[in-house]
Amino acid sequence: MNIIEFMSGHLMTILALVVTGVFAGILAGLLGVGGGIVIVPVLYFLFQGFGVSADSAMLVATATSLATIIPTSISSIRSHHRLGNVDLDLFKRWSLFILTGVLAGSWLVTRADGDWLTLLFGIIATLAALNMLFRAGKPALFPGLPNSGGQAVMGSSIGFFSAMVGIGGGTLSVPLLTLFNYPAHKAVGTAAAIGLIIALPGALVMLLLGAAPEDAPVGTFGLVNLIGFICIVPLTVLFAPVGARLASSLDAGLLKKIFAIVLLFTGLRMLVQLSL
Repeated sequence: MNIIEFMSGHLMTILALVVTGVFAGILAGLLGVGGGIVIVPVLYFLFQGFGVSADSAMLVATATSLATIIPTSISSIRSHHRLGNVDLDLFKRWSLFILTGVLAGSWLVTRADGDWLTLLFGIIATLAALNMLFRAGKPALFPGLPNSGGQAVMGSSIGFFSAMVGIGGGTLSVPLLTLFNYPAHKAVGTAAAIGLIIALPGALVMLLLGAAPEDAPVGTFGLVNLIGFICIVPLTVLFAPVGARLASSLDAGLLKKIFAIVLLFTGLRMLVQLSL
């Protein structure tokens, strides 16, 4: 089958993946949210719409999301590093712990039931949405970061749970760091670097060690859907600056609250689907 025949036979899938990339890019630039928190649920429901089981859809969505984060995090790191917002000392201290958590979490994904991943993502998405709605602008709960043992637990937990649900570093590390009175701009910039050491090894483990489910969408190798990766990444990179420009003319605070409500309903819907 040549490329023309393939594209014509799977046109609706490709168009849906392209729209996912545009949507994720605009939201990333507009609201400063990581692409994974958008891409995972969209792919999860999208793949089911094309006849993939919920279990398989979650496994492939998780791995594909991590793969898409690799190039976008590199671009984000460069931008934040130029602004001096990447805390290299913290990044170096946490890197080994994050990597250990990522390797454990991504290996577990290759062995896990997709329903457990859906449950975990639903919980994390719900908590992230509640944090956006009720913790924004609130004072830190702790005066500073914990001791080295506490930071080791923080780093490994961020790596483990982020790899398990296909998200980058920002969703977990930014709110966690700011709870400990860490500067918000430094937290966001450092999270971009954390995202790379979550996404790269995590996606590789799921690509090389994962076995594609029998009903996986076309173009899936290991657990990574390469067609999704190819369609999503260029559009995410292209439209993130569009979202950033929109942020300067729109009420980003209000939009973030709207997104948090949508994310809350998305997380709850994923949890409800498990109970049906």
